[in-house]
Amino acid sequence: MLKIDQELGQLTLDLVNISSVSQDEKAISDQIQESLGLVKHLKVTRINNSIIAQTNFGHNKRVVIAGHLDTVPANHNFPGKKIDNEIVGLGSVDMKSGIAAALKLAHDVSQAKYDITYLFYESEEIETKYNGLELITQQSKDLLNCDFAILMEPTNGIIEIGCQGSLRFEVSAKGKRSHSARWWNGKNAIHDLTDLLHIINSYKSREPVIDGYKFREGLQAVKINGGVAGNVVPDLVTVNINHRFAPDTTPQVAEENMKKLFKDFNFKLIDIAASAPTGLNNELIKEFISAIGTDIAPKFGWTDVARFASAGIPAINFGPGDPNLAHHPDEKVTIKQIEDVFNSLKKWLTTK
Repeated sequence: MLKIDQELGQLTLDLVNISSVSQDEKAISDQIQESLGLVKHLKVTRINNSIIAQTNFGHNKRVVIAGHLDTVPANHNFPGKKIDNEIVGLGSVDMKSGIAAALKLAHDVSQAKYDITYLFYESEEIETKYNGLELITQQSKDLLNCDFAILMEPTNGIIEIGCQGSLRFEVSAKGKRSHSARWWNGKNAIHDLTDLLHIINSYKSREPVIDGYKFREGLQAVKINGGVAGNVVPDLVTVNINHRFAPDTTPQVAEENMKKLFKDFNFKLIDIAASAPTGLNNELIKEFISAIGTDIAPKFGWTDVARFASAGIPAINFGPGDPNLAHHPDEKVTIKQIEDVFNSLKKWLTTK
């Protein structure tokens, strides 16, 4: 059984060494459910492979402390190991160190100034239709009722506010197929990418300052498909593009901006995820920032704070681990940073 009352470094390593690639979270969910079920001040609910543990201290405010259980596939970094003062291995940063801190909080904090919902959910790393938080929202939204949510995403132990939205789309260029030895009878679709790539390379990213913090938008080609055979002039090429947009832009405006930018190409929307506001006008977030006393930065990536925001719940990102090492083959986190995040949260929850 998973020992959630143990030292945080070993707890993180134990979690790392339970394989939980997206859609294969049953083993880790089973162990977490069993361990939390023994904690007397918690009521534990399971929805598929997501675990929800709630206190009932009788307070009029409730906070959610949330993290996802899944990892991306291994890249020669599983199982994990402890090297000096670091935990090394798949998911150590994203985000089993954060899960470890939340699990130990769930065990140790038997009295707090707020009621707490601990949420450990499945399949964040893949499509929305599999996301455990989305599933809970659809099936048992009352379990997410709260005044404030903390997502244990890796932030290097600082507070990251809001998040940028993400728009993925496909643009295509058409040509005319012919034999490559008689190329003048055809029109090479791949060659027509010159103009498209020029648009991307010359794109000037917005850097809007929102509530005093500078966000940074982006536009990147992430995949190209084209070609028929080694002796055929290709008649079609498609490019997948990812646009990251700041919290002052709606998904609708972001999509319209991209359609205008690529107006000379066929445009097909793949998926879109809204951004999240900074939440700095929320009293609980202000109080949390004051109590934690760490640095603040904008969140450039997309996280599930956007799902909370869409449900009207203010949320921030705060967890151990360097986000630059997330999904990296050399993923690692210092034990001290896990302990620092844990101690900051415990002090905030228990100091009246």
